[in-house]
Amino acid sequence: MTLLEHLATGATNLGAMSEDELADLAERLAGRPVPGVRWTERQFADWSFGRFDAEWADGEVILMAPVSDAHDDLDTWLITLLRTFVEARRLGVIRHNMFVRFPGQRRRRVPDLMFISEANRGRIRRTVVEGAPDLIIEIVSPDGQNRDRRDKYLEYAEAGVREYWLVDPLSQTLDAYALRSRKYRAIRPVEGRTESKVLHGFFLRPEWLFGKACRPVAAVLKELGV
Repeated sequence: MTLLEHLATGATNLGAMSEDELADLAERLAGRPVPGVRWTERQFADWSFGRFDAEWADGEVILMAPVSDAHDDLDTWLITLLRTFVEARRLGVIRHNMFVRFPGQRRRRVPDLMFISEANRGRIRRTVVEGAPDLIIEIVSPDGQNRDRRDKYLEYAEAGVREYWLVDPLSQTLDAYALRSRKYRAIRPVEGRTESKVLHGFFLRPEWLFGKACRPVAAVLKELGV
């Protein structure tokens, strides 16, 4: 069955689709839920085991379009920087490509990067983080503007994620929010530095992130005092 035939049925059979068809479907849907699919969390968990290119939100399945080389490079840079910083300060752990589960919201999301403090390390299970990480960073993709800036913004605040950072390569902006009274408040840059309230001593400058190449991690770590 071709992709168009799958869509024409109104009840897309994800289990019968190849990886290429799923990637094509994700690009066509551009962040919208898969039509005709209403799954329980167990059905989604069984189908998605070992893969991190889909999310589940209250029965709906959202496929993630393949990331660009620039997105992947920025993701790797952030993971390397944060993991080195966190390990050097013994603050906790960094995770990516793991589901985070918010049971009260019926959600399974896959953030680009999560920081879990030592105090909350028990939330990390074999295949999922159960409950709110201390900090989440999302790299905003072209099909994820509404999902990251609206849906996840509200979900993460309600779930108790203490900080939420958005890195947007398209607009070349860095937005950071800290949780206060169950609502996010913008972390205002000071002298060009956006500083975390959760990771003490950690900050980013937008110019480190954007352009032809990210600033070398070693140079950034030196400025961070690591």
